[in-house]
Amino acid sequence: MLLIGANFASAASGYYNATAILYNTISLSQQLENYREYKNKLVDITGKSNASSRISRGIHLISAGSSDFLQNYYINPLLFATNTPDTFSDILLNSYDHFIQNLYELGARRIGVATLPPLGCLPAAITAFGHGNNHCVARLNNNAISFNNKLRHRSQRLTRRLSKLKLVVLDIYNPLYTLITKPAENGFAEVRRACCGTGLLETSILCNQHSIGTCSNASQYVFWDGFHPTEAANQILADKLFKSGSSLIQP
Repeated sequence: MLLIGANFASAASGYYNATAILYNTISLSQQLENYREYKNKLVDITGKSNASSRISRGIHLISAGSSDFLQNYYINPLLFATNTPDTFSDILLNSYDHFIQNLYELGARRIGVATLPPLGCLPAAITAFGHGNNHCVARLNNNAISFNNKLRHRSQRLTRRLSKLKLVVLDIYNPLYTLITKPAENGFAEVRRACCGTGLLETSILCNQHSIGTCSNASQYVFWDGFHPTEAANQILADKLFKSGSSLIQP
């Protein structure tokens, strides 16, 4: 598998290392160390020149930040009291900036980074922060939009600073928001409730073959659990992301 690709991501981790500590997952800094170890193993298998070529031509995909907001910042009284959404975004983006530079130093040249999704429209977010209504939580979406704008700006700065870097921001916000606000036009029947369990909050280990209430027709749902789209929704999103990130596969 080392010659084909590898996944270093860890669910419920994020740009903010404290988020990973909170949920006992692999932090971004540790993921980077795992990547460094992967590179060393690749050198042992293929030689230094071939390993460097594979890494520089390989496509690196990054998706983080949602857990930092939804599973840490918004529910952490201390963090919420000492940081505005704007200042917390800056903390995350400084971590992102450092991470990209480290990847670049390790030989990565083609990187795609996903924006935050419409955080306020995720079933778990509406349940937790919607104050009893079934509509997207505007303030959460506004925070995501602000973060995404900063992410684009920071990515442009990185591209200017790192001359051989091809860094593409992959917009997940707008395609998913379209599925959520226009489900029928995209072949979906349910958007507020997820397929798993009650469809209002569950995720991770609470979603399994024994979860009571899990739907039998997941392809009709935009969300599989409280945070993640279904396979049917992901297929639509992946097609759009592939088109927007097509420059990453060009010579």
